[in-house]
Amino acid sequence: MIGERPGTGTVIRTVVPAETGTVVALHARARATYYPDGIPQDGTDWAAVWHAAITRPDGQVLCAVRGGRIAGLASFRVPEGADADTVKLFQFHVDPDHWRTGVGTALHTACVEQWRADGHRAAVLDVHTGNHRAQAFYARQGWTPDPDRPPAEGDHHLFLRFPVHGE
Repeated sequence: MIGERPGTGTVIRTVVPAETGTVVALHARARATYYPDGIPQDGTDWAAVWHAAITRPDGQVLCAVRGGRIAGLASFRVPEGADADTVKLFQFHVDPDHWRTGVGTALHTACVEQWRADGHRAAVLDVHTGNHRAQAFYARQGWTPDPDRPPAEGDHHLFLRFPVHGE
């Protein structure tokens, strides 16, 4: 779970509130890669969103650190009103400079280990339809389309599901 991932040069740890600015910058860099016209400016205060995620007592934000800097992020928790055995991966981003270096896989593995330790049976996420790189990554990790949430016409997200205990 948390700690050095053997043979990867990557350390997985919990993000602390003082790192909110670094987290926001990495988030923006990663998202910019799948919005060809730039990240939509919808008024979201991403610093406040990330700070809230980092400080939530019922959630967790992990980071992958390589070379002394944050190279990847994962934010997850049980959504309000959801069954406690299902966790949602709300955010998962790898700095584009670290794509295809094992950072994402190490971070994902740490998330799955944490979900298992917490007793979750399944994980869910939604991914932007234009983010083909992320869709391919999730497929390699074992995520599949969520049969309970087929995409609606005009929806810009795909809903995926992961069997935490390999079911």
